[in-house]
Amino acid sequence: MTAPATPPRRSLAATVLGTREERLAEAQPPLVARIAAYVLFFLLGVAVSVCGSFVQALWPPVGVLVALAATAATFYAGLRITGTRLGAAMPAGGWFLAMMLMMVPRPEGDNVLWSNATSLAWLFAGSVLGVICATLPTRGGWFPGVPNPPR
Repeated sequence: MTAPATPPRRSLAATVLGTREERLAEAQPPLVARIAAYVLFFLLGVAVSVCGSFVQALWPPVGVLVALAATAATFYAGLRITGTRLGAAMPAGGWFLAMMLMMVPRPEGDNVLWSNATSLAWLFAGSVLGVICATLPTRGGWFPGVPNPPR
């Protein structure tokens, strides 16, 4: 007698994020829902940027990691929920816009982001996460309703 075949073990990343084939096989939401999600994720990107700017300064070594985890989750959620690269680019755009406003010093001399290691790590790593999530393979193209070319 032979033992029953066990399915191959999946890596942690494949279990959590799914494989490329699974992601590309998911159905895309309707256009109206995607446009509403783009607006929502842009505003969520702004909120994550503002909150993360304060969290990374409040708890110096761990705060950056917490803020970056929230940032990566927001960018990746935009990608997966909308199924387009624009879904990841919208929260990244909101994140970057709020980040630029946080870096401008106030007339009183107050700053939210200083030129220290944690602030620079927050700015650099968050930007890299936005680019990574916006270039992952998706079901659709950059613009709503425009499919990718055949693979």
